[in-house]
Amino acid sequence: MDAEKSSSSSFEDLSNLNEQERAELASSVLEPAHMKTPEIGRSTADQKNESEPNASEENEADSECMDILGNGTLLKKVLKKGHSELRPESKDLVTITYTGRLEDGTVVEEHSNVVVQIDDVEVVQGLDMALKLMNEGEVAEVIVNPRFAYGELGLKDPTELDPVIRSVPPNATITYTVTLVSMREESDIEARTYTSRKEIGNKKRLRGNYWMKRQEYNLAIQSYRRALEYLDDTVSAGGMMESGAGSVELSNTELQDLLEDRMKVYNNLALAQLKISAYEAALKSVDHVLKCQPNNAKALFRKGKILDAKGDTAGAITLLQKAATIDVDDKLIQSELSKLILKSKREARNERDLYQKMLGQAQKLEQKTKIAPAAQNNESSKMMMWGYLVGTILIGVVGVAIFRYNNP
Repeated sequence: MDAEKSSSSSFEDLSNLNEQERAELASSVLEPAHMKTPEIGRSTADQKNESEPNASEENEADSECMDILGNGTLLKKVLKKGHSELRPESKDLVTITYTGRLEDGTVVEEHSNVVVQIDDVEVVQGLDMALKLMNEGEVAEVIVNPRFAYGELGLKDPTELDPVIRSVPPNATITYTVTLVSMREESDIEARTYTSRKEIGNKKRLRGNYWMKRQEYNLAIQSYRRALEYLDDTVSAGGMMESGAGSVELSNTELQDLLEDRMKVYNNLALAQLKISAYEAALKSVDHVLKCQPNNAKALFRKGKILDAKGDTAGAITLLQKAATIDVDDKLIQSELSKLILKSKREARNERDLYQKMLGQAQKLEQKTKIAPAAQNNESSKMMMWGYLVGTILIGVVGVAIFRYNNP
């Protein structure tokens, strides 16, 4: 029942861009200086002397570090100023070259000319945040606290998601030297080809799996939602998909592949939402799967876990029983089902004991109400007897007095 294991890098591959996307990338490159038209009335040499900085100015670096978060956990220092005032915004695609080193100088990450998407946590959080504060062409040093790097878990072994990364110890501060080579806006998803959409969507899904394994559930949810933007609602009822090349009819195999990819994302999204107790959102996600695949054992299992968390043990047992009949070899389903059955019996016993306790208290109260009138009747009878006795004595005394008065 674990999330699918990652099998490729989270970085976007430029080789899969269509012609329009390649044109966008080419247009983002700045116009060469020798192509600019000289201003009238001024010599080219004068303009060159004024417009081109000397080597010392071009390579001038800031002497102070920028404390990005204000608490010393993320620092940025410019090593070489950029050739443009442009800075990337959220969802922009940037090409970067970077190296990450531990405090002893050990290289733990090294990438050249990779494309990442801003705010999609395709690199460590600290570096992702710092990229938005860099100008195009800038070279910077970014010091990332463990909280925004690999945290307490570190990175014990190279991952399938990113095989270039070396081992990172727990609670390690990483110093990155990063160059923002170029940047461009994200093209419309509808303009992308089926292959491009499928590949990018799955890379974001794998990035979500990576964050799930690290128990960073909110980041996993972010990655899964971005994956669905590429994989969900891309095909009409007739199997037609709009792309940069116009309407394209997908084969049955392509439609099935796309459906399977979406189901994986929704299933894992439901698990991540369950982990942060977002039960209603998790139910919606898993229902997307069961609507298309009613006998998806993983989805039935996930929905059962969600219902159990919401207090519906009986409903959870029903779903897990169905999942167990579909996937009879899944030991996790069998184990969870056994636990739920025991939990149900324990809840029934506790409920019965509580009822008996409440019933016993009610019977005692009823007995008290019956005893109270009887006691009152006894008291009344005693009073009446004493009244009769006193009255009889008084009558006798009066009778004796009258007899003596009449017979002196």
